[in-house]
Amino acid sequence: MTTPSGPGDGRLDPGLSAIMSERRQLINLAYRLLGSLADAEDVVQETYARWYAMSRQQQEAIESPGAWLTRVASRICLDLLGSARARRESYVGEWIPEPLPDRTEWINGSPGGTTADPADRVTLDESINMAFLVVLDSMTPAERVAFILHDVFRYSFTEVAEIVGRTPAACRQLASSARRRIRASQAPTTPAAQRADLVRAFKQAWEAKDIGALIGLLAPDATGIADGGGLVSAVLHPIAGGEQIARVFVEIATGAPGLTILERTVNGQPGLVAQLDGVTVVVLAIDVAGDRIKHIWAVRNPEKLRPWTTA
Repeated sequence: MTTPSGPGDGRLDPGLSAIMSERRQLINLAYRLLGSLADAEDVVQETYARWYAMSRQQQEAIESPGAWLTRVASRICLDLLGSARARRESYVGEWIPEPLPDRTEWINGSPGGTTADPADRVTLDESINMAFLVVLDSMTPAERVAFILHDVFRYSFTEVAEIVGRTPAACRQLASSARRRIRASQAPTTPAAQRADLVRAFKQAWEAKDIGALIGLLAPDATGIADGGGLVSAVLHPIAGGEQIARVFVEIATGAPGLTILERTVNGQPGLVAQLDGVTVVVLAIDVAGDRIKHIWAVRNPEKLRPWTTA
């Protein structure tokens, strides 16, 4: 991908840096649409493959390569979201979006320049925390694409309509429906420091196998969901109730005396990582409501832990 711009002149393709600078935003977009970093990377690779499959004349005829890449990536994601529902039917146990480590905009290689772009801006909102991604996963593919493109990446409904294949008015309705789902799921905001304190207290109680302390940190109606993908052992159904969740965590600590529990940022929020012999075996994304832990998502599927083992 270092094609010179002219025979023997040694200069790089002048359009190469422009289109490659879009990679970071495309990864950010595809991850939010799919909830999977691996799938997002595949989407971006396919998007660039389609760009380079065109002739130079076809490429030069495209007025905005960045907009073209976004349209193509979004359409690929839309197709994948449709087929994902069928794949989930054969998925063993519960499916949880792939957790991301502290470097929330996780891509191979270094981020581009320092110019602010949507990929930079969205790190400041909550569009990658696990609770948000779980709600996104309950939406229809068209709702999810319309909402992310318009509300997160600020594309107009006219642009969204071209990607989704519906009218701008229909896309406006899709995004509105998605917003209602988001609002219905949102709990009152808990200050970041308080969230971190709760997660730290949970870690200490888990290490101490203190079931009483764990119950006190969990909301009575808390839920715990594990994702092993059929590749490792995991509870196949959601666990309801703080006391039941606390008992499971004590059983885990008792059965794995060598478990090391670390405080980490998971999808932009305080979370925990458990390791055995230095290998990450589970990542916990934790949602706090008020002064209690409301949801715990435990990702054990090793295919979803790749960023945590290569970071």
